[in-house]
Amino acid sequence: MKLEHIHNIAIIGTGMIGTSMAVLFTGHGYRTTLFAVNDELQVKSEQQYETFFKALMDQGLVTEAQYEACRGCLHYTQDYSTIADADYVFECAFENIPVKHGIYAEIEKYITDPKAIISTTSALSADDLVEGLDKFADRMIVAHPFFPPHLVPYFEVVKSVKTKDGVTEGAVELLESADRAVVVLKKNAPGFIANRLQHALFREAINIVERGIADPRDVDKAAMYSFMPRYTKIGIFEHIDNSGVDLNYDIENYLFKDLSDAKEAMPSIREHYEKKEFGVKSGKGYYDWSKVDMADFAKRISEPYWSFFNWEMPEK
Repeated sequence: MKLEHIHNIAIIGTGMIGTSMAVLFTGHGYRTTLFAVNDELQVKSEQQYETFFKALMDQGLVTEAQYEACRGCLHYTQDYSTIADADYVFECAFENIPVKHGIYAEIEKYITDPKAIISTTSALSADDLVEGLDKFADRMIVAHPFFPPHLVPYFEVVKSVKTKDGVTEGAVELLESADRAVVVLKKNAPGFIANRLQHALFREAINIVERGIADPRDVDKAAMYSFMPRYTKIGIFEHIDNSGVDLNYDIENYLFKDLSDAKEAMPSIREHYEKKEFGVKSGKGYYDWSKVDMADFAKRISEPYWSFFNWEMPEK
């Protein structure tokens, strides 16, 4: 439910993450201002915003009238002074510390009294980012979403060593008001939580293929039809307790010595990288994408998240 004491959310960056964040917040009735570097990027963001909402409308989750109401909550600017009154500022820029620090300098120059400055970085440490702030250093946190954040209902929040009491709690309250499930890490860690889990799985999946145990299609099939559906309803530690700590103790003592403990990218992914076989974007990776129905693939990517859509939409 919308928090009435929050009057303006500013988002710096009009890329896919920033625009998706705008869908999320305007979809909950928050006045949201997207900062664009130039006219071209603003137009692209406006088009992407409409595309995101069209997908929601195609699913019957949003009406045309609701979309218009949400669009009425969205504003664009290319002037920091117009967002001086922002309650929360989300920085959604490139994963480059000097670029982000440059944005923070502009924020401190123009924003009057933000409750928090929030980076959506997926990799950079909050302690490194906060070095780009001075007077608002105690209000900086990371809130890492998964793409697209208006569909994937999860954020990981990380404090910096300078974050004062109350900042994290306020940001969590805001994100929860937008129907997001939020976790707050006890301390900084590369990859936070979900990416550490995901890439540990990637490492062993690639290991299985490289050792000739199975091909990529069978590994994908094993994951999709065995344990992955379970984890949409219960958690990992719930499963460990349910299946038995004693059982898992015995399995791990037997199995772990045979799992990959690689400390860098695996040989086959390095080989694809060197051949510029980047996957979907280049047409080939572990799979040949040249004859894949990409519209159907995109639909399958979004499908697991439709059931989480329970927004209280603005009506006017």
